[in-house]
Amino acid sequence: MVENEKTTIDNTAIENIRNVVNVKSAIKETERAEKAYFITTKELAQAGRDNIPDELISSKHLIYSSPATLAYNSPGAQGFGVKRAGLAIPGSVMLLLAPGCCGRNTTILSELGGYSERFFYLMMDETDIVTGRHLKKVPQAVEEIYDCLETKPSVVMICLTCVDALLGTDMERICKKAQKSVGIPVLPCYMYALTREGRKPPMVHVRQSIYSLLEPRKKKGTSVNLLGHFAPLEDDCELYDLLKQLGVKTIREISRCENYEEYLDMAEANFNLVLDAEARFAAADMQKRLGIPYIELTRLYQLDKIKNQYALFAAALGSKFDDEIYFKEAFEAKEAFKKKYPHVVFAIGEGCNANAFELAFALICYGFEVAEVFGNLSKEDFVYIEKMAKVSPKTKIYSNLEPTMIYYEPGENPVDIVIGKDASYYHPEAAKLEWSDDIQPFGYRGVKHFFEECERVLELERGQI
Repeated sequence: MVENEKTTIDNTAIENIRNVVNVKSAIKETERAEKAYFITTKELAQAGRDNIPDELISSKHLIYSSPATLAYNSPGAQGFGVKRAGLAIPGSVMLLLAPGCCGRNTTILSELGGYSERFFYLMMDETDIVTGRHLKKVPQAVEEIYDCLETKPSVVMICLTCVDALLGTDMERICKKAQKSVGIPVLPCYMYALTREGRKPPMVHVRQSIYSLLEPRKKKGTSVNLLGHFAPLEDDCELYDLLKQLGVKTIREISRCENYEEYLDMAEANFNLVLDAEARFAAADMQKRLGIPYIELTRLYQLDKIKNQYALFAAALGSKFDDEIYFKEAFEAKEAFKKKYPHVVFAIGEGCNANAFELAFALICYGFEVAEVFGNLSKEDFVYIEKMAKVSPKTKIYSNLEPTMIYYEPGENPVDIVIGKDASYYHPEAAKLEWSDDIQPFGYRGVKHFFEECERVLELERGQI
C-alpha cells in the first residue's frame, strides 16, 4: 500500500515536472515567434547556398505586405511596374482588363504619374470571371479607344491580371483579332503575380513584349542599344563616353526615343548592352529574331569590379577604355565621405537602385559597418553572403515579406543611415536615402553620386556624426 502511494506520488511529481517543462518550452516558442526572423551572414554561409532558409524565400511562406513593402509589393506599386513599363513604347496606350480593385489602383497610379490619358479600362464583373464573356468585348473596346483618340496611338497594350491567368486566357489570339479591326499593333502584357517566382516573371515578360515589334533592318556598326531600364541612365554616366571611345555614334534607350519611328530604329543596332538581368530574355529574343548579339553589364558599387568589368567588355570588342578619370572621381568621392563619416553604420534595403547584397558587401569592403540587409536572397546572390561572412560575420539578413517582420524592433540594431524606401520604414530615426529615382545610376558615376547623396542626407537629417 505504501509502495503504491509512493509510486502515485512519484508519477504525479514527474507529470508536474513535464508540465512545467512544456510550459517553459511553449513560452520560449512564443518568444521566438514574436521576434523578427533573421540570420547572420556567418550562419548563412555555413548553411550553404543549397540550404537557404525558407524564411528568406518568399515562395516558401505566407507574404506579409508591411508598409515597408507597399512601394514595390502591391498593385499600386511605385516605379516601373508592369502597367507603367508596358507604356514604354512611344505613343502607346493601355487597356486594363481587370476587376474593379485593380482598376482603382491603376487610377491612382495614372493620376500620380501623369499617365491618365494613356490608361483605359474594361472592368470585369463576377459573371465575366466565371464565363469569360469579357473576352468578346476586347476587340470592340480597342476599336473604341482608337476611334476616340484625336492623336492615334502607335500601339495598344492589353494588360491582364491574375484572373485571366487562372482562366487560361489565350490573349495572343484575342490581340490578333483586335489588331485586324484597328490596323495597329495590339500586344498583351501580363500582370500575373502568380508567375512572379517562376522562370518568366511579369517584369521579364513585359520587357520582351515591348521589343517584340522591332523588325529586321540593316545593321549599323556605330549603333548600340541599352536594354534593361525603362528610364535612361544619368546624363553624366561615363558609359556614354566609353562607348564613344569604341567608335559608337548612336546610343539608343527606349526611354529616350521621342516617337515610334525612333523606337523602330533600335533594330539597326550592331549589338545590345543588357544592364538589368530581367532584360536577358528580351535580348536573347532580339538576337534570335533580329540577329543582334548582346553583352551583359552588371550594376556594381565595388570600384575594382567596375574597372575590371569595363576592361573585360572592351577586350571582348578588341579595344581598351581610358576610364582612369572616372575611377579617380568615384574613389575620391568615397574617400571624402569616409573621412567625414568614418564610423557610420548602414542598413540596406532592396527598394533601391542596387543589388542590396552587392551594395552591402561594397560598403563593408570600403571599411563601413553594415548592420542589416533586407532582401529576398537568391542563389545568385549567395556569393556576396560568402564574402560578407569573412569580413562582417554579424551582419543580419532579413526578408521584408516574412510574416515575423511584424515584430521587428528598430532598437535592436541602431543605424545611422538607411538605403532604400523599405529599410527607411524600419528605422524612422536614421538618415534616409531612398536611392530609387527613375533615372538610373550606373558605373563610376553611380558610385560617386551615391556617396554624395549619403553625405547630403546625413548633413540634412543627422548632422555630422
